[in-house]
Parts: sequence; structure tokens; C-alpha cells
Amino acid sequence: MIWTATNEPTGTGHGSGGAVATIGRGVKIVPELREGLGLTLFFASLGAAGRVSVPILIHQAIDRGLRRNDVRPNTVVVLGAIGMLIVLVGAVGQRTAVARLGYRSEDALYALRVKLFDHIHRLSLADHVDERRGALVSRVTSDIETLTMFFSWGAIAWLLDGVVIILVAAVMLSYDWMLALIVFVVVAPLIVVLKRVQNHLVRTYDSVRSDTASLYGQVGEMVTAAEMLRAYGATDELAGRVKQSARRRTKSQVRAGTIGALLFPSGELFGALAVSAVVLVGVWRGPGSGLTAGSIVGFVFLTYRFLEPIAELTEVLDQTQTAVAGFRRILGVLDTPIGPPEPDSPAALPIGPLPIDLRNVTYAYRPRPGADDSSDPALRDVSLTIPSGQRVAIVGATGSGKSTMALLIARFADPATGAVLLGGIDARQVANADIRSRLLLVPQAPFLFDGTILSNLEFARPGSSYADVEQAIDDVGLTDWLDALPDGLSTQVGERGEQISAGERQLVALIRAALAAPDILILDEATSAVDPLTEVRSARALERLSAGRTTIAIAHRLSTAARAERVIVMDQARLVEDGTHEDLLAANGRYAELYDAWLNATAT
Repeated sequence: MIWTATNEPTGTGHGSGGAVATIGRGVKIVPELREGLGLTLFFASLGAAGRVSVPILIHQAIDRGLRRNDVRPNTVVVLGAIGMLIVLVGAVGQRTAVARLGYRSEDALYALRVKLFDHIHRLSLADHVDERRGALVSRVTSDIETLTMFFSWGAIAWLLDGVVIILVAAVMLSYDWMLALIVFVVVAPLIVVLKRVQNHLVRTYDSVRSDTASLYGQVGEMVTAAEMLRAYGATDELAGRVKQSARRRTKSQVRAGTIGALLFPSGELFGALAVSAVVLVGVWRGPGSGLTAGSIVGFVFLTYRFLEPIAELTEVLDQTQTAVAGFRRILGVLDTPIGPPEPDSPAALPIGPLPIDLRNVTYAYRPRPGADDSSDPALRDVSLTIPSGQRVAIVGATGSGKSTMALLIARFADPATGAVLLGGIDARQVANADIRSRLLLVPQAPFLFDGTILSNLEFARPGSSYADVEQAIDDVGLTDWLDALPDGLSTQVGERGEQISAGERQLVALIRAALAAPDILILDEATSAVDPLTEVRSARALERLSAGRTTIAIAHRLSTAARAERVIVMDQARLVEDGTHEDLLAANGRYAELYDAWLNATAT
């Protein structure tokens, strides 16, 4: 994460709140969840009416068709036929409600996946560094899958059973308000029990989700770093950490399951008490109260109808809490401000090569949790002007502020104080898409997707043709390298580009840059870790790539600095020297020290 004067800490406090508040916020963020909900509730009400009609028809059948010494089969048959019709209509209504909810849920989850994936890629790169990528992947995969499982069963139960509870309660009150109140009073403590268990489940499942994200993050690190771990023989030691994380996750899940196991027997116990109370009070009041045998039997069935959905909801309550915990974590990511923010009224950059101005720029990374808040700035009061079309090298010891300067110029972060101007316009006033189309940063370790070299080039400029790609390769003078490959542009690079060398991955990155044709090019250690032949090819490609555009090269290999038109020297977050390679060597200052040290290191 980045700490600046204008940025608040990300991801703090946004995901808190109760289940109802979380769902309410989720419905606002994903409006697809409420689309067509009224019609779905109507069909759910038809389904509930079908379930409620049976106790009423039993009541009427007993009182009208099964009187003492006066059995009326026709009445029973008619009531049975009416019951079959109502139940059939109710079944159709319930199925329609379930189908509509399923369709809407899938639409909503699709929209949520897209929104979450898009938001993650619009976060500041510093947020990607601070929160391990495994945790972010867990938001898109594990937490979304939890919601999918919930909507496939839990959400349906809440909709249908909720409507049944409300409808049955209304019918019970119309039957006999006293018996209805007795049922409500007996069942009321169940709500208190469920509420207490729910509170424990919320905390427990939050812990489960957190432990799951931590486990995924560590597993992702172990898989990514498999080669390095084998090289140092540290696989067993690091695997022990993963086992500890998995054990913590298992304990959290078991604790959640134990708490959830209290729910079902609680519903059964209170259900038996409620039915017993209805029968005892109904018999005690006697026929003089207007209660007939049919009405008491019907009310007993209504009581079961009232308790059945409560028992069903207790079964999905733990799943609901899991989904709410996952939803809360997803909302926490969506609440994280994108970085840097888009301007309200973006200004357009001028056409052509762009000059760069840094005016009294200061910047500090946000301290990690538990660290001292007063972290030293990564850049301190830096002012610098780079004319359009100039080729500049920025050098300095590790931690001197070179890469931080590149991040600010590329507007992957905003300065705490001061300003970065591109073409005379404050970068904060320019749309991010405009900056991305005019400025390109080639990282030290370029990422290649599993596929061919061609597929790893085409996305650099959407809509580019095969001829455009070939022209870009020719422009940077890498046709001979490509012709030497067995399959040319169809050469498979493998996962993360591991089937070709590190130097060849950097050549692919330079061709990408040529295809993108930016006005400002920033190269972050882009020619490091290459063999001599590849370095010659890279130098030739860079020479052609830099022609006519503003170029900034950040390098420890001072051979790159020697070829630049101008050298900027950083030391302890400050700009300490600025001039040509020859002038800085003659000045015998910090650059001369770095250059001598580099010569000695390469000589040995």
C-alpha cells in the first residue's frame, strides 16, 4: 500500500457490519440482485399459499365432512380436489420462483465477478504488493463460489420459507389469536438462541475466511517459488508453515461446524414445546371457546407449517453466515479506492513526444501494520525537468528512489506533495487511460502469458494485424532473433514464459513496447540478467525504440547510463547529481563512485 497526504489506508473498516447491513450494501453495489424481485415474491407467495391451504382444508374436512353420525364423503372429495388444485398451482408458483431466483442470482454473480475482477485490476499496484495476490485470487474464486453455493440453496430457502412464515403467522392469528400468541411466545426464545449462535457464527466464519485466504496465499507462494525452495533445500521448512496455516483453517472450520450443530436440535426442541402447548391449551379451553376438533387439528398442522421453515432456516444459517462473511470480504475489496483516482474533468495530453516535470515531489510508502508511522520518504523534494525526446538514465544504490520515481512518472501512485507534469499538465488531471496510451513502463521481469510469442504481443495494441507485429519487430531490429527461433512467432513460451530465457522474455517486452508506440518509455532494469548476445540485441532494440520519444532507463548496469544523453543520480531519496556521463565522471562525485564500483565488480 501507499501512504500519501491524500490517500486513506485501504481496506480498513469497509467490510464490517452485520449480516443485514452487508446484504443491503451488496444489493446497492450489485443491483441485479433486486431486479424482478417483486414478481419472484409473487410466485413465492403462490407456493406458500399451496402449503398453507392443506391445514385449512383438513380443518374444513373434519368439521364439515366427518361430523359425528354425519359423514359426508362428497364434501371430503370436493375439498380434496380443491386441495389438489391449490397445491398444483402452489407447486408451479414455487418452481417459477426458484427458477427466477436462480437466473437472477447467476446474473448477479456474473456481474459481481466482472466488477470485482475489474476493480482488482484498477487498484494501485501498491495494493497488489501489500495484500498478497493469493488473497485477491481467493476473493474472485473461493468467496464468489461460496456465494454461488448459497444462492443455489440458502437464498431459495430464505425466500420461500420467509414467505411461508409470514403467511402462516397471519392465518394462525385469524384462526385464534390466543393460540397464535402461545406459539409465538414459545418460539420466541428460539430467536434469541439463534441470534446468539448467529453472532458466534459471524465471528467464527470471518476467522474461517481469513484463515482460508492466508492458506491460499501461502500455497500460491510455495508453488510460485518452487524452484527457489528446491535450490535452497527449504521446501520442508516452508511446507511446515503451510501445514500450520492449514491446521489453523481446519480448527476454525471445526469450531464453526460445532457452533452450527447447535442449531438443528434447538429448532426441534422448541417445535415440540409449541405443539404440546397448542394441544394442551386447546383441549383445556374446550368447545365453549369456539374451537372445534377440526380447528384444533388444523391449528396443530399450521404450527408445524410455522416451525418447518424455521427448522429449515436453521440448517442454512451456517451457510448463510459463510456467504455473508465472504460477501463482506468481497465488499472490502470493492471499497478499496482505486488508485490513482480518475480526475472529475480530465485534461487531454498534447500530441507528440512529451516533456516531464517533477516539481518538489515527496513520497513515502505507507508503513506496514505495527511499524512506526514516521516512515522515511522514498523521494524527498525532488525537482527535475526532462525535455521531450531526451534519453535519460536514472542510477543510484538500492533504495535510493529510482523505481519510486518511475512509478510516480507513470502515475501508478500520486506524490504526497508536489506534482508530476506530463506535457505541462499535472498527471492527476489526466485520465488514466490517456496516460496508459501515451506512456509505457517495461518492468524488470516482464510477464508472459502461457501461449505463443504472437499472442503475448498482440494485446499490447488491440486490433493490430500480423503485419503490424512484423513491422514492430523490424523496427527494433529483432528479425534475426525471431527467425532463429524454431517456430518464429508461433513459438510457445510456456507458463510465465518459462520455456524461453529471461533475456528472450525481455526482448518480447521490447517488441511489445514498439508495438504500443508510446510517447514516453520507462525501462525499469529492462536489460539486466541477459547474456552478452542478448545484451547486444537489447541495446540495438533500445537504440531504435528510444528514437523520437522521451526515454527513461533505470539501471544498475552503468553501461546503459554511459549510452544515455543524460544521467540522473539518486542517493537516499534525493536527486544529488545531474549531467552527462562524461561530466559526472569528471566531477568525481557520487556517480563516479558508483561507476568505479561497477567497473571493479564487472572486472572480477
